[in-house]
Amino acid sequence: MRIAFVSMAVLCSACTVMLFACRKNVATEQAATPSEEALSKIYNLGFSNKNVSMDEDGNYVVEGDIVLSAADLEVAPEMQFLRVGYAEQYRTYNLVTRLPRVISVSISSKLPSSYVAALNEAITRYNAENLLVTFKRVSSGANISIVKANGNYLASAGFPNTLGNPYNQIKVNANAIGNQPQATVASILAHEMGHCIGFRHTDYMDRAFSCGGQTVNEGASTIGAVFIPGTNPNADPNSWMLSCIGAGQNRPFNANDKTALGYLY
Repeated sequence: MRIAFVSMAVLCSACTVMLFACRKNVATEQAATPSEEALSKIYNLGFSNKNVSMDEDGNYVVEGDIVLSAADLEVAPEMQFLRVGYAEQYRTYNLVTRLPRVISVSISSKLPSSYVAALNEAITRYNAENLLVTFKRVSSGANISIVKANGNYLASAGFPNTLGNPYNQIKVNANAIGNQPQATVASILAHEMGHCIGFRHTDYMDRAFSCGGQTVNEGASTIGAVFIPGTNPNADPNSWMLSCIGAGQNRPFNANDKTALGYLY
């Protein structure tokens, strides 16, 4: 999620506000620059190849907060999915399997202690939905580790693997997030956890909907942008999986989010 810190009245990108999303622009770009070949592979996988950066581990950070490794760029799934709308809920081809399942989550002591309460809130939001996937916080040996990150993004995560396991790491840049309320941090963590279990951005067809600026379509899909039946066919301004979020904003699950979660899990 490239969470954009933007005014609630005017949703736009500006130098005086921080764009805060799955990936958040905050400082200077990373020194490493993706090659044209890599950008082409990113687009063919079904992601936007605009404003792609690289993190400290050499992974590609796309669409503001989604992590793709060099190995991911070489994967070519057999099935291609048709994109059918502009702001419905979407999932990836791979989902978490072996349900019902408890997914453990840990958070690094290098992050602010207040983030523990934010993680607890994010976990409570999911568990209140009575899904076949539930979350619990642990101190070590977690399925998903929330770790401290640096760079020019606020937070990042990836998608489930072919074995049906959730993505195993969420990187959080506390310096970039700054002094945001607990509910905002909880919304960020819940968003990244959503990616880990297979949710794509609600506005992947046009990121300008939540981020402002130019229209950005996230590319032709091979990795999976599967419409979730029953979700809103129109623009949804409050979904927890929108690409960008305003400073101080709280995004608990809305009715469409709950439909999407219930349909998958």
